[in-house]
Amino acid sequence: MDEKTARLAEQLRNNPALLQSLMQSRDGQALLQMLTQGDRGAGLQRALQSAMKGDTAEMVRMVNQVMQSPSGAELVNRINKAVQK
Repeated sequence: MDEKTARLAEQLRNNPALLQSLMQSRDGQALLQMLTQGDRGAGLQRALQSAMKGDTAEMVRMVNQVMQSPSGAELVNRINKAVQK
């Protein structure tokens, strides 16, 4: 995960209202769709449970996987920009 994405994750962790707003946005919904593709969200659920216990490795892997595609990278960049406003 690059530095920008790590800062985004930290901001979202510290601001539940911002996280809720993001997840209700079009880009947030698109990100959720990308993160839940293939296993109907089981992997994301496991990654979230691990992250809540302090192990963010699986979440990092999932975000990195999304960012491998041009559309995923653009989506994460748009989310980063929206959160910085």
